[in-house]
Amino acid sequence: MADDKPGQSSELTRRVLSAAVLIPAVLLLLWLGGWPFLALLALAAVILVREWAGLTGSGDDMVLIAGLCAAGIGGLAVLGAFGGLAGLFTLSALAFLAAAIQAARAKPLLPVLAAYGYLLLPLLALGWLRAAPDYGLLLVLWLVLAVWATDTGAYAAGRGIGGPKLAPRFSPNKTWAGLLGGMAGASLVGLGMGAYLGQGHLPLMLLSAALAAIAQAGDITESALKRRAGVKDSGTLIPGHGGLLDRVDGLIFACAALALLAFLFQLQGMPVSRTILWP
Repeated sequence: MADDKPGQSSELTRRVLSAAVLIPAVLLLLWLGGWPFLALLALAAVILVREWAGLTGSGDDMVLIAGLCAAGIGGLAVLGAFGGLAGLFTLSALAFLAAAIQAARAKPLLPVLAAYGYLLLPLLALGWLRAAPDYGLLLVLWLVLAVWATDTGAYAAGRGIGGPKLAPRFSPNKTWAGLLGGMAGASLVGLGMGAYLGQGHLPLMLLSAALAAIAQAGDITESALKRRAGVKDSGTLIPGHGGLLDRVDGLIFACAALALLAFLFQLQGMPVSRTILWP
């Protein structure tokens, strides 16, 4: 047991140092918004698609990698210039062009189409939410902080309390205590955002807890993918954390859910971010 402590301490140090570098950079680009934030999402698209190719065993297929990276960058770029629907159209057209090339070469289509829905659409949705008038920054900041608090609360409760496993078949380390701890952590972010806005706290706390549960589902989904691929991490990009997908697996699920909710509000003629943050 004593022999493990130096390794555990070194791993924790790497995790803390990586977070200390990455979190301020991400928050800065989020605050700037516009093209700087879209550039971050485009870079994330490239990295995530490469990691996806590795997880699905198609890492040697450059058509998959190049096509979906082009789809991600093209869709996000058009989003910045013309808005969400134009970005969605461009992203869809480029992704399905990559799928058509795959089909012509008798290559599997499923990895292309799955990556489109699993990775690129949530990134596009995140850019769309950030571009929301008036409160786009606060909306995405609340989302990101809620997911981070989910991860922290789940880790602390899972390690400190333990207990029954949440999804032992896919993620042996996840516990029900961790899920509740993550939901509690996210609820505190909702409480803080409600206090900052001077509005009712309970709706944002409940919505934050719901997003935490969705984020945990994203975490379990990626664990199942890694288990199927026989790997511990999706990549080695971030010291102490693994790949980028290991860090945003919950965020992409939560972002997709929040964007869908915002889109439904918009269909009713209600402002996206103001409706959610000011219930």
